[in-house]
Amino acid sequence: MAIEPDPYLSMVRPVSPHSPEGCEECLRLGSPRVHLRLCLICGHVGCCDSSPLEHARAHAYVEQHPIVEPMGPGETWRWRYAHEAMA
Repeated sequence: MAIEPDPYLSMVRPVSPHSPEGCEECLRLGSPRVHLRLCLICGHVGCCDSSPLEHARAHAYVEQHPIVEPMGPGETWRWRYAHEAMA
């Protein structure tokens, strides 16, 4: 069985974080967050699934931008929300 290529991988590009100081939505709401995730399609910064409001996941589904990477030092992995797997 052949694995279909992920159409979103072709959308990944170099991006600059919109808000390098924190999750865009948490900063507006004053909500706590745990770790930050950078959308590799548009540069949105959202909080991770361990954070109370999971803004990175919400952005992935609302905007159809399912590929993120962590913004923590030394972290080099990527995550695909659409497949719930590493990218």
